[in-house]
Amino acid sequence: MRAILAVMLLTLPWLAACSRDAAGPGDAKGATDAVRMPSVTVSGDDSSVEELNWRPPAVALAPEGVADAHRRAATALSDGRLFDTADDAIPLYLALLRLDPADARARRGLDRSLDRLLEQGRQTLRHAEDRTESLRRARQIAAVARTVAPGDTAVATYLARVDEADQLTRLNVASERALREGRLGEAGGGALAGFREVLKWKPGQPRALQGVAAVESAMIRRAEEAAHGSDFATARRWLDHAAQVRQDAQTVADARVRVEAIRLARIVELRDAGVRDLVTPLGLKDARIKLAEVLRIAEPGNRVAADFRQRIDLATHYGLFRPGQAFTDALHNGGRGPEMVVVPHGGFLMGAGDDEVDAADAEKPAHYVRFDRGFAMARHPVTVGEFRRFVEATQYRPRATRRGHSIVYDERSGNFVRRSGVDWRSDYAGQPASDDMPVLHVSVYDAEAYAEWLAGQTGHGYRLPSEAEYEYALRAGQQGRYAWGNGQPPRGVANLTGGNDRSPSGRTWNNAFVGYGDGYWGPAPVGRFRANAFGLKDLDGNTSEWVGDCWHASYRRAPADGAAWFNPGCRSRVVRGGSWASSPAQARAAWRSSSDSDMTNARVGFRVVRGI
Repeated sequence: MRAILAVMLLTLPWLAACSRDAAGPGDAKGATDAVRMPSVTVSGDDSSVEELNWRPPAVALAPEGVADAHRRAATALSDGRLFDTADDAIPLYLALLRLDPADARARRGLDRSLDRLLEQGRQTLRHAEDRTESLRRARQIAAVARTVAPGDTAVATYLARVDEADQLTRLNVASERALREGRLGEAGGGALAGFREVLKWKPGQPRALQGVAAVESAMIRRAEEAAHGSDFATARRWLDHAAQVRQDAQTVADARVRVEAIRLARIVELRDAGVRDLVTPLGLKDARIKLAEVLRIAEPGNRVAADFRQRIDLATHYGLFRPGQAFTDALHNGGRGPEMVVVPHGGFLMGAGDDEVDAADAEKPAHYVRFDRGFAMARHPVTVGEFRRFVEATQYRPRATRRGHSIVYDERSGNFVRRSGVDWRSDYAGQPASDDMPVLHVSVYDAEAYAEWLAGQTGHGYRLPSEAEYEYALRAGQQGRYAWGNGQPPRGVANLTGGNDRSPSGRTWNNAFVGYGDGYWGPAPVGRFRANAFGLKDLDGNTSEWVGDCWHASYRRAPADGAAWFNPGCRSRVVRGGSWASSPAQARAAWRSSSDSDMTNARVGFRVVRGI
């Protein structure tokens, strides 16, 4: 049937698609008015001609060239070359059918090509909502599929998915523009309505979630700006708006505390000036004016005299980067540094609660940590290829290279053993590692040397993350036992020890997540598993990672601002995050471990952060 439809299509200059009701979200109309559903884009008549129209590249084909055309088409199909040139599968099969509409072999080839095309399209759609190039390619595939088989149900399903991705992207872009322009949506419409419409159609969509958080942050900033101008009524209104963005958000509660601090600082300023007025001739009148201002801005019942004695720390504002923004820095010697993702500012409860199962004393007490500025964290751990660039540029000799050995997994015994000739170029078993694998067998000094080199190459302050930054990024806004919450891990969440995992010789884990399997026994290439709500990957599995803190036996007197807790000369450093070989207890969000600074093994790598 697909081939018959394709041949019918070739007999007409163009078959215009019929309009149909949209199944996905619509345009935001500048993200200011009520969100409405637009007409269909890729599969409808109102799309841009250049995106909808696909004409097969001209194929010159004579009867004597049929056999060769069949061979070339089959090769192109096998190679995944489907439609871009005249020597690709679909143009060749269409040409064969023009020459002989009864060519059953060509019909079958065209059907297989369409199946392959739709599969390519579905793979491309995985990134279409966040990557412009992926969306553009998905549209191209949609145009080809619609041309080849306009009546095919699988094509119709794919076109609907492209429509949805297109509309979600348009709506996110419009909402982000509204946010930049200051149209937040506190009274309806605006950026907030657009992001919420995206989440209505696709709950949990990271870009929209980050947008909602950014709207909340913008409202909080306006509240703080009003407070700095002593307009606390306006500040209260903005905080009330922010409180409706995410119900019971800790960020709003923190902002209310900051606004109150601004109020108290102003009271202190006025009190101090009033006290100075009182010791000058005729200063009573000025002091009374300042007192009246204090009474105006103070909350009813405020004990002004007592409050005046309090010292106020003014909160800093959020940085210049948009939460969730991805970027790379240029290197002086050419190329780009690791992909970084901006983590939004905020606060969280760090550590384990008193009642958490498997929690150690070293993970307590749970304590509140606040980041007044966001920071950028590498999307995934440093890879072998990235570390290789550093070694080759500097001739640096990592610890395991100089020592001549490291700890690897021994398949024969099922244990971790010391093996000679293993260093950063090796995988978990001591074999050569590919460039897309997370670098292993590095000490914390090696990790810091890489970060220092990266800082010199880019001119930005690259370093290892603090322990607080790591846990904050891993939790990504939730306070469950694990990064994904409580209970068993969802399918495909991370490279963890699963009861369904099997080693090359058929070994299984003695202590694992029952019923879970991720397809890997050792580490996986970076980025193979889903990103968390902050857009980061592999924080809760694949490899454990070095952080910048020295080891302390508890969190008593730990910094509350998220800075690394470092004592010069310390030998024991902190490792965070579960690895491919960690027990479920070690995969908890609060888990931490002490390791000697010179330690290298098959489970520990690292990633970098930088200030923004």
